[in-house]
Amino acid sequence: MSGSVRPGRAAPAHGVSFGEAARVWARIAAQSFGGPAGQIAVMQRVLVDEKRWFSQDRFLHAMSYTMLLPGPEAQQLATYGGWMLHGWRGGLVAGGLFVLPGFVAILALSLLYVGFADVALVSAILFGLKPAVLAIVVEAVVRIGRRALRNRIMVQIAAAAFVAIFVFGVPFPWIVAGAGLLGYIGHTLTQADGGESRFLVVRQPSSSHPGETSVFDDHHAPAPPPSLGRTLGVAALWLAIWWLPVLALVAVTGRDSIFVTEGLFFSKVAVVTFGGAYAVLAYIGQQAVEVYGWLSPGEMLDGLGMAETTPGPLIQVVQFVGFMGAYRFPGELDPLVAGLVGSVVTTWVTYAPCFLWIFTGAPYIEHLRGRASLTAALSAITAAVVGVILNLAIWFAAHVFFRETVTLGPPVDTTLPVPGSVDVAAVAIGAAAFVVLFRRHWGIFRTLGLGAGLGLAYALATGM
Repeated sequence: MSGSVRPGRAAPAHGVSFGEAARVWARIAAQSFGGPAGQIAVMQRVLVDEKRWFSQDRFLHAMSYTMLLPGPEAQQLATYGGWMLHGWRGGLVAGGLFVLPGFVAILALSLLYVGFADVALVSAILFGLKPAVLAIVVEAVVRIGRRALRNRIMVQIAAAAFVAIFVFGVPFPWIVAGAGLLGYIGHTLTQADGGESRFLVVRQPSSSHPGETSVFDDHHAPAPPPSLGRTLGVAALWLAIWWLPVLALVAVTGRDSIFVTEGLFFSKVAVVTFGGAYAVLAYIGQQAVEVYGWLSPGEMLDGLGMAETTPGPLIQVVQFVGFMGAYRFPGELDPLVAGLVGSVVTTWVTYAPCFLWIFTGAPYIEHLRGRASLTAALSAITAAVVGVILNLAIWFAAHVFFRETVTLGPPVDTTLPVPGSVDVAAVAIGAAAFVVLFRRHWGIFRTLGLGAGLGLAYALATGM
């Protein structure tokens, strides 16, 4: 297998057939549980260790730069890998299969949810799932924090991001943009002074091991950039794929329909989804719950529980939000039909931009391998994401552990729990989930199973 294989072009010496790759991507999609960390671990094991389609360095390089893009990094990493192996066909298959199992599962669960969520058994299970989901969110803060907050500057960026969103309600996109700009400028100024940059926390990989043989390794020089004409053509195609369905909905259902509103809102979400689903959920929750009234905070947690227990990206929780919004405001359609349309619209505008970013940007990403300034921006964004996820954990805790909350007014824009409304049973289930996650090192499935079981046991014991 030669390092001369050009990204995005299948060649006779490639050695990996399109059919074989499709089967592997389907296998990865079926095993893509546990959020981005678990999904990336599956791809690492299959693509690097087992198949040797990518060297460790090339895999880490692709992973680092997909984290810079808006959208689910694991899905975009799969799309990136498919594109490198078989061009746009490979990217479509790899990225599409990564989404398909989760879409089907969330749609089925959404239909069951609106039909049976008021049944005592289902309510009891969801009651126990919510504290367990909260424990998983906190675990994500700790996991990312250990990687990102390696010096004082990164800690300060995280703290500033938390204060900005928790106390003052600064929009998430501004926080991400500010952090990235700070990392880029800070690294540039440090290098100009001849000092060691403290913004390079998420570092680029070193060269590959000499004896390693992979379809794509790091021995050859970065690929030349594509032509401007090609880039503009690909971008125009995917912008049309993204927006033409939304414009068709405007023509058919009217500008003020729930489907157009969801299409526009989740298109905006797709552009600002830096740092994974956990980071952007605070923004989605604020808008979907408090502004649009599509669902309640508890239902938002139920949706996250669904996304945690099904394959695919955690951002697939937006499908449940879109389903519930259309189900609640169906217009002249049957609520279930409206929910189905809302699911499709939300999923379409969430992932179409992902293919746009990869197919237009991947050739430049390959060309820019080793540019430290972009890695510094990634490091600062990752630090800010820690603060944003901490805000999400507190927001969830206020609604899970307390029956009542109060929202403070300007200039402070935050939600706090009412101390006298604490839910002791929810706190106890949450404490158990924290113990098994942090002390026993249980996986996500076992932790959620424990939460569901405790919720059911509490309901049976109290007649809830």
